[in-house]
Amino acid sequence: MQVNISFPGLGIPEFSPPSYFNIFGIHIALYGVIIALGFALVFLYVYKRRSHFGISTDALFDLIIWTMIGGIVGARLYYIAFNPGEYFGPGKWINIIKLREGGLAIYGGIILGGTAGIICAKIKKLNLLKACDAGGLGLLIGQSVGRWGNFFNREAYGGLTDLPWRMGLTGPNGTAIYVHPTFLYESLWNVLGFVLLHFYSRSKKQKFNGEIALLYIFWYGVGRSMIEGLRTDSLYIGNTNIRISQCLAIASAIAAGALWVLFRVKFGKQPQKSEEKDAYEQEATPTESADTEAPAETAAEAAIPAADTISETPEPESTADAAEQSVPDSKESD
Repeated sequence: MQVNISFPGLGIPEFSPPSYFNIFGIHIALYGVIIALGFALVFLYVYKRRSHFGISTDALFDLIIWTMIGGIVGARLYYIAFNPGEYFGPGKWINIIKLREGGLAIYGGIILGGTAGIICAKIKKLNLLKACDAGGLGLLIGQSVGRWGNFFNREAYGGLTDLPWRMGLTGPNGTAIYVHPTFLYESLWNVLGFVLLHFYSRSKKQKFNGEIALLYIFWYGVGRSMIEGLRTDSLYIGNTNIRISQCLAIASAIAAGALWVLFRVKFGKQPQKSEEKDAYEQEATPTESADTEAPAETAAEAAIPAADTISETPEPESTADAAEQSVPDSKESD
């Protein structure tokens, strides 16, 4: 069914973006292309900052593959779990593998994709908390891009509204409805979150590894809890009016916010350590020998102890004695 899109309050007339295209007779959904583009951008970003997160190129390839597979499987299982009537029963089992017909939920992708990434990071012996920080920033990129797949599919929109940025959906019969473009809200929210956390992660204000991951969970949870309440296609708990993703967003935001405050207080009292070099970049450096002389004191500093040791007998000190007093015993630095 052809549905035209418009943004009349912004002066954008009706248009009909395609939801798929064909290559050699193969039907390719734009939703899948956009998801793949999101993963590609995540890879490029983390690759660019791999030294910051201590992730080698080989390990990054493995992380992307693990999280991609886990994310897709998790998003599908999450959707199926809260829509059992569409997938369980005579003749319905085959629907489980019909991914081309839609049915993915982002929170399931975050949960299982994140779990797969953590397992991969452990196997690769990466700094787990730094890897989680990379994952938090990567998720904001992927979700910012991925939400535009909902735009091409004409889905994940909200209730009726007359706001200036309302989105019009016009069916084949010419009837139009004007709704909240919630896909756009979430995309812009994630873009803003990425920009803020990107610069925060590059500043000296970050106090501990894993902080960016906590801030991601908090930021996304706050935004999703508000936006989910506007949507008309939410997943509900059983036959209740409780939106499962909204509950999960609120709970995760509260938990992440509390942990962030706790750790900020804990690590804020400790002197900030210099950033560690990546494991794959570190090279063994010879230990400084014990007989290496420490830097000589300045002339002014050397003159003070010399003046203190002047005896009452006005006998001049030998040149060798003066030299011994001006240079302290050398010690190996800690």
